[in-house]
Amino acid sequence: MFKKLFFFILVNIFLITTTTSFAELEIKARTAILQDYLSGEILYEKEPDLSIYPASMTKIMTSIIAFDLIKSGDLSLDDKFIVSEKAWRLSTAGYSSMFIMVGDEVTVEDLLHGIITASGNDACIALAEGIAGTEEEFAILMTAKANELGMDSTNFANSSGINDHNNYSTVRDILTMSHYLIKEHSDYYEWFSIKEFTWDRTGGDPITQGNRNPLLYKNIGADGIKTGYLAVEKYSLASSLEKKGRRLIAVGSGFETKNARSRESSKLLTYGLTNFDLIEINKSDKPIDKVDVWLGKRQQVEVYVNEDIYKIIKKAKKRLLKITLKYEGPIEAPIKKDDVVGKFHVVYDEKLIGEYDLLATIDVEKVNIFTRLIKSLNYLIWGDV
Repeated sequence: MFKKLFFFILVNIFLITTTTSFAELEIKARTAILQDYLSGEILYEKEPDLSIYPASMTKIMTSIIAFDLIKSGDLSLDDKFIVSEKAWRLSTAGYSSMFIMVGDEVTVEDLLHGIITASGNDACIALAEGIAGTEEEFAILMTAKANELGMDSTNFANSSGINDHNNYSTVRDILTMSHYLIKEHSDYYEWFSIKEFTWDRTGGDPITQGNRNPLLYKNIGADGIKTGYLAVEKYSLASSLEKKGRRLIAVGSGFETKNARSRESSKLLTYGLTNFDLIEINKSDKPIDKVDVWLGKRQQVEVYVNEDIYKIIKKAKKRLLKITLKYEGPIEAPIKKDDVVGKFHVVYDEKLIGEYDLLATIDVEKVNIFTRLIKSLNYLIWGDV
């Protein structure tokens, strides 16, 4: 067979541009991390594996457990759970509460809004007990899900994140959890952008509470996710924004004040937008190019990569990005759809930053014996393949 190497610069680049800023970033928090959602690349980190108490960011996982069960059909938004005394006891001053009462029958939907928008610890316990029987059993489900997601430095001891030294995580793990929430439950993720929730409580006037996420009230495109506070941990925030086709996720903990939490988280997200370009390199449903076929009923076959590929590069550096389509060919027939026929390389500044299987889009049958003899004779005489 004959070796062929095709080089080309990707023409249809999906490039999102913003103002360039290359200043060094210093985030005033004990620990922080920033990720570009589509590419999965980490754009900034500061002690990302430092153990933290996640406080109310724990409620992200509490919501995920419910959303997973709804998705699988094992739970419905219309299901109702009876509020226990344990849950009600957190409906008091000094705690973030939805203000549910003992014996109330509350729908899963209302409890989730009470958790996501009002950050209700009481709603967390009511939901946990309704799903798993006890909060302790529910925490086991939470930790099992964390392990499934690769959150190896996380253990959940309760559903709300209130004081418990066995309820711990890292900003890297909280990022992993947040990414899963947005990817797997995009419809319900929209609830995290709701700015207020009204609960028509028993024995009193309806109570309306605002979302505690300060970034929702800034004009930066933020649409989630969850704040946290414990005296021992100070202030924390898992945040995300979507702007001009890009999504970024940031997690920080150990902010000294509420204002610092808002200011530094906003700075972190802005840094990701202004210092990097997101480039769409491949969409899984689109053929990339054609490769030559030897002794097939087709002379060429289209090829593709079966995944979306995005890369983050520094501003004004897109000229350093090249795409390499590499195969040994022509490819001898027969070829089956999805056979690996070569490699798709992404090269940045002469360094390989991604390698992917190059797949055939269709079957290509081998020509009959007579045609094969003619082609072989032509090749011997003329070198014509």
